[in-house]
Amino acid sequence: MIALGAAIGANARYMVTLLALRQWGPAFPYGTLIVNVLGSFLIGFIMVLGTTRLALSETWRLLLVTGLLGGFTTFSSFSYEAYQLFVAGNLWSACLYLAGSVMFGLLALLLGIGAARMLG
Repeated sequence: MIALGAAIGANARYMVTLLALRQWGPAFPYGTLIVNVLGSFLIGFIMVLGTTRLALSETWRLLLVTGLLGGFTTFSSFSYEAYQLFVAGNLWSACLYLAGSVMFGLLALLLGIGAARMLG
């Protein structure tokens, strides 16, 4: 179920990115922004609906959340986890998680770029 959802999500991400590129051009990563925001909305929607109204089974959760949204964007998981920390009253942890993920993610990106350039 995870693999099926991931395949659908990855293809959906590619289609959204292509459509955004055609619509607005390459000057700004509109496709990625759309995917990340939409994925964040969808994980919130699915997790709340699936735990309060629909009694979403583990199989469906794996298909939709882990697979589909995981293939579509991992940003949705990041947003939901930050939300969970805030709701649990862990404001410091939530802020640290948000800032750390962005800062360390960018640092890791720069380190990866540097390492790849050193090889070539």
